[in-house]
Order: sequence, then structure tokens, then C-alpha cells
Amino acid sequence: MQLPSLVDLGLEKCTNDNRAVLQFKGGETEALARLTHYFYDTQSLSTYKETRNGMVGSNYSSKFSPWLALGCISPRYIYAHVQQYEKQFGANDSTYWLVFELLWRDYFRFMFKKHKTKYFLYAGIKTEKVLSKSLNEKLLSQWINGTTSSDFINANMIELKLTGFMSNRGRQNVASYFCNELQQDWRIGAAYFEQQLIDYDVCSNWGNWAYLAGVGNDPRGHRYFNIEKQAADYDKNRAFRNLWLEISRKS
Repeated sequence: MQLPSLVDLGLEKCTNDNRAVLQFKGGETEALARLTHYFYDTQSLSTYKETRNGMVGSNYSSKFSPWLALGCISPRYIYAHVQQYEKQFGANDSTYWLVFELLWRDYFRFMFKKHKTKYFLYAGIKTEKVLSKSLNEKLLSQWINGTTSSDFINANMIELKLTGFMSNRGRQNVASYFCNELQQDWRIGAAYFEQQLIDYDVCSNWGNWAYLAGVGNDPRGHRYFNIEKQAADYDKNRAFRNLWLEISRKS
């Protein structure tokens, strides 16, 4: 049996952007190769907690999410190798933190089993009655295409548009910006992520967006990010912004 090609399916082959954090390839073999690289070849797991908020390069975080989302590797398999890694190289805050992130991923699945379709409502899992914000097509277009007044937001959105990936730090900032600065319906942002992300997972995506919009699993209420401070803290030397904005201006 011959599998259909992208052309057969009416799709165009993607061109890889050489600025992407990683050239992701699907399948179990690639997933296992990534785990071997991140854990054993580079021992990057030992510094995961310190580097996980990075934004440039392949090893600031595990990058397991695309393979997890597609079922190419399981959380249990990764956890088993974390335990093996700890025996071989030692346990620390970083090895714990990767397990914590896997648990956070599972937590959203349990929340979806509990709240079901409430996560797709404007009010999320909260009980307060709120009015949905009207859509502003111009603001949405600026956000999607990276032409807002914030260069930090723009760089992240261009990365997402061209590669289908964005760092965890970037995702939190662009979601906060969309909800708080642009005052748009958070579900539109979540739907765009659903369209673009190569590691899209329904529970993690919608759970995190609801969380950032203040209608999810956050007892402190609305979560607001100071974008300029975030840029100064996590892109101090502008390496990330220069990577995605300078070339984009020339093209």
C-alpha cells in the first residue's frame, strides 16, 4: 500500500525556515532520537529549569511537545527515562521540573474531563456572567502578522506564522497581549493557535489560553504580563527579536 503524497492530498510542501528552533520530523524514531539527544548526548535535562524560558536555539527546552501531541512518544516513557537519567547523572530541580511540566499537561486533561465544553465558552470554567468582546479585524490581523506596536510580540508571532512553533515564554506573552492590550475574545487567539501550532493539543492549548484569560484554573484571577519587562528579562540582548524581525524586514 502506497501512502499519498502531499500533492495527492492537495497540499503544498512546507519550506523549512532556517531560523526555526528545530526542524521537527514526525514519528516515533524521531521522538526517541530527540529524547536521546536532549537527555544523554547533551545532558541538557540537568539545566532545564534554568534554560526553559529561553527563546532561541534547540536545547533551551525539551521540544517534546509535537511528538507528545501526535502520540509519537508517551509521557510515561519520558518519565521512565527521567528516572533513568537521575540514576545516571543525578536528580536536581531541573529533572523534577520536567516531570512537573508533564503533570501540568495531564492536569489539563483531567480538567477537560471535569468541565468538558465549558473550556470553549467565553466565561470558561468560571461562573460569572460576562459579555463576549466584539472582534476587531484590524487588531487581529496585526497580531497574527506581527505588525503590532510591540516588537517582542511581533517577533513571537512571526516565528509562529513561519514555523508553527513558539516558546512557552512567547505563548504566555502573546496571549496576555491579545487578551489585555488588544482586548479581544481569547477564544479567537486560541483558535489561531489551534490552526498554527505543530504541537497543538486541545487540552493544553485551550486550558492555557483560559488560564491566561483569567477564566481557567487560576485562583488569582486575571493574569497580566508587562510585555516590555518580559522582553527586557527574557530577550535582554534582543537576540530573539533581531533573529525574527531583521530578516523579515528585508524579505
